[in-house]
Amino acid sequence: MRAAVLPGVNEKVEYHTDVELMGPGPGEVRIRIAASGVCHSDIGGQNGTFPQPTPCVLGHEGAGEVVEIGDGVTSLTTGDHVIISWVPPCGACPSCARGQGHLCMTLLAMQAVTPHFSLGGAPLFGFAGTGTFAEELVVKEQGAIKIDDDIPFDIASLIGCGVMTGAGAALNTAKVQPGSSVVVIGCGGVGISVIQGARIAGASTIVAVDPVESKHELAKSFGATHAVLPKDVQGAINELTGSEGFDYAFEVVGTPATIRAAYDAARRGGTAVVVGAGRMEEMVSFSAYELFYMEKAILGCFYGSADVLTDYHRLLGYWREGKLDLEGMISRRIDVSEINEAFDAMLAGEVIRSVVEFK
Repeated sequence: MRAAVLPGVNEKVEYHTDVELMGPGPGEVRIRIAASGVCHSDIGGQNGTFPQPTPCVLGHEGAGEVVEIGDGVTSLTTGDHVIISWVPPCGACPSCARGQGHLCMTLLAMQAVTPHFSLGGAPLFGFAGTGTFAEELVVKEQGAIKIDDDIPFDIASLIGCGVMTGAGAALNTAKVQPGSSVVVIGCGGVGISVIQGARIAGASTIVAVDPVESKHELAKSFGATHAVLPKDVQGAINELTGSEGFDYAFEVVGTPATIRAAYDAARRGGTAVVVGAGRMEEMVSFSAYELFYMEKAILGCFYGSADVLTDYHRLLGYWREGKLDLEGMISRRIDVSEINEAFDAMLAGEVIRSVVEFK
C-alpha cells in the first residue's frame, strides 16, 4: 500500500507503494484511512522534537473505516466510521480513573513501540503509535472513536489532533470565561483552533499574534477581533486592556521566547497556557519574585485536556451547528506523495492545514 515513510530524524520523507501491514491482533482494529490532516507535530517527528522510533510511517491525525477487527473487540465492527486517537485512554490506569484520560500512557506507550507496518521485510513503526499517512493502519480498539456515517472524512480527520488540541486548550484547559480577553500567539492550524474555541466560549476580545501578516485577516475570519505583529503586542495590551494584560494568553509555537511572551501578556492573576510543543532541551526562565508577586497561572496543555470519548462528538456538534468552521481550515488537499511539499508550505506559513486524501 501507499505510505509516507520517515527513514530517520532530520531526513526527507520517502514515498513508498509497497508498505505492508501486520494485524490486527487481539483488541486491535484495522482501519482504511480515507483522509489525514497534516499537523505541525508531524514535522516535530521529522526534526526530532518528538522522540520517535524510526523508520516510521508519519501521520497521526486521520479518519477512515474499520475493515477488520481482532479478537475481543466489542465496541466496533466492520464498516464503522472512526477518528483515530493517538492518545487512547485505557480506562483502568490512575490517570483515567481521575478523569484525565488524555494523560494515559498505557496504550500510547504500547502502540509507540509496536511496529504494525513493514517495508521489504523490515519493521516500520507508526508515528505516535498510529501512522495515518498510509492507506491502512492498525490501532488498539480504544484508539478508534466511532462517529456518525454522514460526517465527511476530511472534516473528521482534523478533529483527531490539531482542532482538538487548540479548541480544547480554550474550552477544557483554560476554561475561558464569557466576556474575557484572550491573546493567541501563533496562528497556524492549532492557533486558529484556539481562536475558535475562545470564540465558542464567549470571549469578547480575541487578539491573534503572528509574524506572517497574511494570517491576520484569516485569523479574524475565524473569530479574532484583532490581529497584530509580535512587536505590536504591548500596544494591544495598552489599547485593549488598559495596560493591564489579557485574562488568558495562549502560546501555540513552542519556543522559550514565545512562552515567555505569553506569560508577559497575561494580566496579574491571569492565565498563560502553553499549547506549543517545544524541544526537551530548551528552557524558559522566570524570576522567583515574579511567580510569587504576579500570581499568574501557567498551564501546560497536552492534547487540549481532551476526553476523546466525549469531546470529539462535542466538537463535531459545534461543527454541525455552524459554530466551528472546519471546512475553512482545509487550505490544501494533497496526495500522500506530496508530504515534503506540504511540510515546506506549512513551515513557510502558506497554509493553515493540508489534508491527505486517499482515493
